[in-house]
Amino acid sequence: MITDKDLKLLIKTAMESGASDAAVISSTAIVVEKELADLCNGEPRCANYNLAPSCPPHVSGPAGFKKWQKESDYSIAVKIDVPMAAMFSDERREIMQLLHEIVACVEKKAAGMGYSGSRAFAGGSCKELFCSQHATCCVLDAQGFCRHPQSARPSMSGFGINVSKLMQSAGWPHKKATRHQASDEESMTWVAGLILIAGEKD
Repeated sequence: MITDKDLKLLIKTAMESGASDAAVISSTAIVVEKELADLCNGEPRCANYNLAPSCPPHVSGPAGFKKWQKESDYSIAVKIDVPMAAMFSDERREIMQLLHEIVACVEKKAAGMGYSGSRAFAGGSCKELFCSQHATCCVLDAQGFCRHPQSARPSMSGFGINVSKLMQSAGWPHKKATRHQASDEESMTWVAGLILIAGEKD
């Protein structure tokens, strides 16, 4: 089982990587809902569906996440506080890229500490965020390896993770951005990510 000292170090890693806040939560508190994952292929279908291996239908979905969840006692939730207006501007991509980079950094730190089964999840499609200038994903086209393996991580949406309840478990306000509030320069919102900590430390 992961120690308090190691959890504190992972929180520190998240904060130093750019998170506004990070919190330790019980992995059993993470709520996964098939109905949320089904939205990716619903009506209307997500524009990023089938464009990257980190999004449906190429991920194991809620069933796969629940298996990993059983192997993890504790997780790290991270968030970035941002102005609402930024999420409806050209800044959004940079913000979401940073989110991916933060959770990837924590995942790699955990693995380096001996928790080799750790897995990170973020928001947004890696194809949209990191490879929008490329026509296709080279992994899905079997043309090579991921162009951004150190940063890009799977989207929480495809696994049905209830992000609002994740925020509640972390003890954070969970009001999300809406487009009609984007003109309010003082309004703030957030983006969130998650790292399941798993694996036996030697």
